[in-house]
Amino acid sequence: MNPIGPFADRAPKAPSVGPDAIPGLRGAPVRTPVRAGGLNTGPGLWPAIVGRVLTRQMWIELYGLPGYAATLSAGKVTAFAATPRDFRPADAALGKAVLGGRFLLAGVHLEAEAPADPWNRPSPSRAFAVDLHAFAWLPGLMQQGERGAREALRLTLGWAEAFARWSPFAWDPHILARRVYNLSCAARRMGAVASETDRLRLADTLGRQARQLLRPPGGTTGKAERLVAAAVAGCVLAGPPGARIRRAALGRLPGALRVTVAGDGGHASRSPEAGMELLLDLLTLDDALSQLSESAPEAMGGAIIRLTTALRLQTLPDGRLAGFQGGGPSTPARVAAARAHDEHAEATAGAAGSVGGLTRIRSPLMTIVADTGSPGKGAWSEAACAQPLALEIVCGRDRLVTGCGWTPRAADRQGLRLAPGHSTLALGEQPFAEPLGGWKGELLGPRLFGRAYQATSERRDGDGAVWLEVEHDAWAGPYGLLHQRRLYLDQRLDELRAEERLHPAPGHGDVVRVIAAPYAVRFHLEPGVQASLARDRRSILLRGHSGRGWWFRTDGPDVAIEPSVHVEDGLTRRSLQVVVRGSARTDAETKIRWKLSPAGAAGDPT
Repeated sequence: MNPIGPFADRAPKAPSVGPDAIPGLRGAPVRTPVRAGGLNTGPGLWPAIVGRVLTRQMWIELYGLPGYAATLSAGKVTAFAATPRDFRPADAALGKAVLGGRFLLAGVHLEAEAPADPWNRPSPSRAFAVDLHAFAWLPGLMQQGERGAREALRLTLGWAEAFARWSPFAWDPHILARRVYNLSCAARRMGAVASETDRLRLADTLGRQARQLLRPPGGTTGKAERLVAAAVAGCVLAGPPGARIRRAALGRLPGALRVTVAGDGGHASRSPEAGMELLLDLLTLDDALSQLSESAPEAMGGAIIRLTTALRLQTLPDGRLAGFQGGGPSTPARVAAARAHDEHAEATAGAAGSVGGLTRIRSPLMTIVADTGSPGKGAWSEAACAQPLALEIVCGRDRLVTGCGWTPRAADRQGLRLAPGHSTLALGEQPFAEPLGGWKGELLGPRLFGRAYQATSERRDGDGAVWLEVEHDAWAGPYGLLHQRRLYLDQRLDELRAEERLHPAPGHGDVVRVIAAPYAVRFHLEPGVQASLARDRRSILLRGHSGRGWWFRTDGPDVAIEPSVHVEDGLTRRSLQVVVRGSARTDAETKIRWKLSPAGAAGDPT
């Protein structure tokens, strides 16, 4: 059975795409390289392509054999043990809709009122199919009491009957991991309303899927998430079958966590949201193990501590995450759930520093987060974004400056992963990196492909001020220019002064043939933020949801307010962007200065 129906995968396509001076930095600058060489290079792709070609069909043929399902049986499970707690807030409205036969997933819906089910009909989109087969609807349905549990049991057994045999989509490692996790958290309550026969079928299908999670393929990315899901299932299944799954998953988990979670708590993908989701999974596994009176592996406890520490810095004053590198801001409720166990949660407002290639500086009313790293490498770049030195700015509790919010749920908007999709400078008409498309993208996923670049950063605290200077060389190849972004945050005035500097890169002058290149410095605004251009044509009044005003000023040659888009949960919303345009010579230095300050100060334009 085709779980997607007529929906066809589409290969991703890369699109073509007067403030005061900053006070001089005191002392000798010390620059620290951050994640050099983040993008894939041409020759480095071919080993991955060859390896995928050789193994992909082999697994399809092996797992598709008629007798393969029998290899997933390993002992009869007659009862459930733990009832793991999913710390994520459940959407009761979604569950109520499913109970009425209406599946609202990924922004579209499908009608399948009982006794019908959604498994024997085409899904309206691929994103819908992913959520459907990941059982994203299950937590909300379990909020509907006994009736919801009975409907969840019916739908689960219907899925097991339709997709008992392995298939590339329904048993995709990522989808399988989320389905096993969601099913594990609900299994014992579903079993309580089931007949003896149905309870045994439920335990059997959970055990089969958990064992599949312990087998290839899957790769390094997502390995920690798959092992956590399998271990949670091993806690739920009673007796020796569950114990074997649990021991196998927990034995491999420390190695996967070492690769996935860096020493500072940053996720290997550099997505704050990915780190938070892994933390939530680990908290559930820790809860399940405690119900069995078993201690968690030491590496798991260390990963929880590091991820929690990183989350403090990645949570902004509006209660949401910083949205970088394919991670969305999530919701305040979800972020709060991930931080509920944090004994130092109150430290978030005053947090400053660096984690996972993100640097955060703050004043009483302003919080600025800058991407001072490079995208993930290899398979870790499937959701990465080529947006060096991107910014997010929160004023009070209003997120004013942000990005377009691209996440993998917006797979058809791959162009938003490039420099014009976030608040940074883009140079020329061609991107320095792009997502893989065509048959390469189908094999390896939409990894970033382009010239490797290096980013450096320097942060210094002064008397009532913070300096942050970052630079990258991504534009050195095509244009022979380095981009430097210098930020000066006056903590007493809550005023941010900045300078964008393009200057010739050493050793590139002889190879660059272009004399000048157009630039655009973009400041994407959060949906709902109002922007009004003043009569001086150099100042823009910004107002967030609280109504408080902030002046944006620039000495750039051309400033305009233009339409933009913002992606939330895979759906596109309209927004605005402030764009400063001009032209930069490749043989000389170009500077663009801008400032953000509270409205009402003396000298405001009228």
